[in-house]
Parts: sequence; structure tokens; C-alpha cells
Amino acid sequence: MPYIANLENGRGNPTLSAVSNLAAALGATLIVELAEGDRPVVEVPAALPDSLLQFSRSARFSTEAARMAEAAKSPETSMRERLLHAMAGLGSLATRPLAEPDWHRILDAAVLTTRA
Repeated sequence: MPYIANLENGRGNPTLSAVSNLAAALGATLIVELAEGDRPVVEVPAALPDSLLQFSRSARFSTEAARMAEAAKSPETSMRERLLHAMAGLGSLATRPLAEPDWHRILDAAVLTTRA
């Protein structure tokens, strides 16, 4: 297969379609993901609940997100995004709209799972 040999030797510029077909022939699936630097972009729900957005502006949320970022040695902005995403995911299990006390409990769970 000269086409594959050319790719292996660094010649040619395959399209995503061609690479996808090669992956399929090998029993795999090609997934293309945009990233910042070497970190994949975290998918965030399209719309976070208003009550969670409001809670994310609280001093407690900011303090805990900063502590978690420091412990994980990651940027605070990144940790805030990850934390909001995780909290929204847990909140999506609820059968009713969540209020501030609910978000405090979910944040408590996140804090407890990240402390050593």
C-alpha cells in the first residue's frame, strides 16, 4: 500500500477523512479534539443553571476553588471551570431546581473528595 508507506515516511498530507478511513480499517475511531496547549478543552454544559452561576460568584466558591487549584497545582481559572462542570453534572441528577443550600452541599462533596 504505497499511500500508507508514504504517510509512514512523512510524505503526504492526509485529510481527516483519509485518516478516519484508516482508523476504521484498523477497527478504531478517529476523534479530533481542539485543545489549548497540551490540555484538552473541557466540555462545559451549554447553559449552567442560573442558581449555580449565582453561587459561583460567592466568596465560598471562590475560596474553595482557589484552595483546590493550589492543591492540584493548576490554574485557578481552569479549576473553577472544572468545578462548575462537575457541580452542574451532579446538579443535573436532581428532579427539581437547585437552590444555594444545594450547591453548598455539592461543593462540600467536591471539597471532601479532593482533600487528602
